[in-house]
Amino acid sequence: MMKRITYLVLLLALPFTSFGNDEVNTLFAKGNDQYAKGKYADAAKTYQSILNNGNQSATVYFNLGNAYYKQGDIPSAILYYEKAHKINPGDDDINFNIQLCNLKTTDKIDPTPDIFLTKWWEAIVMAFSVGTLGWLSILFFIAGSGVFIAYLYSQSVSLKRTSFFTAMGLISIGLITIILAATQVHYFASHKQAIVFSNAVNVKSEPGAGSKNLFVIHEGTKVDVLENSNNWMRVRLLNGNEGWILVGDVKAI
Repeated sequence: MMKRITYLVLLLALPFTSFGNDEVNTLFAKGNDQYAKGKYADAAKTYQSILNNGNQSATVYFNLGNAYYKQGDIPSAILYYEKAHKINPGDDDINFNIQLCNLKTTDKIDPTPDIFLTKWWEAIVMAFSVGTLGWLSILFFIAGSGVFIAYLYSQSVSLKRTSFFTAMGLISIGLITIILAATQVHYFASHKQAIVFSNAVNVKSEPGAGSKNLFVIHEGTKVDVLENSNNWMRVRLLNGNEGWILVGDVKAI
């Protein structure tokens, strides 16, 4: 059991902590330099090359979103800000830029109000990245283990009692951080979302070109993907409205 917990903690702590090699760091520095010089298209290509090599990072996605934003490509900016958000949902800069871009989209959709407890729980789950939660779990487990060792070797009854409950508390917090990380991973895995890239999209009542038009959405709008049927997907907006659109009208987050 302890081996499984250790492996899970290490797995949670590894992603997105660094780029990991000199080539990627060089490309990242190059992209930053191009961005600073106002060469936004070149910077976007450089950041994209990092991602194409399998090096995902909230920072790279965020910078790529900035490069597209500077070019006036709002749908692409939103797409990459949202990708950064999935990796680091508690980052204030990422969340602010998403809100800023949403102000520039055609569709202003008011989300369905959530129950207070649901919003409160989501705020806790999304407060830190999975990587940060992983490192916190390691720190709490190490601290708890250290205090537990003090409990085992202590001769004082009062000190043994204090160290025992402290150790159990620290280990419990470590387990909670793992649960939060697992919950966050499950949330994003089960919530498939996409960004509309077509200028105007007729949302259909059924998956077919001849079906009834329900409403129209525009580029930059985020949708929840509920199911796929051939070249069609059923989507839901933040306000709860649902319908079918072509797969080619969106890009998955």
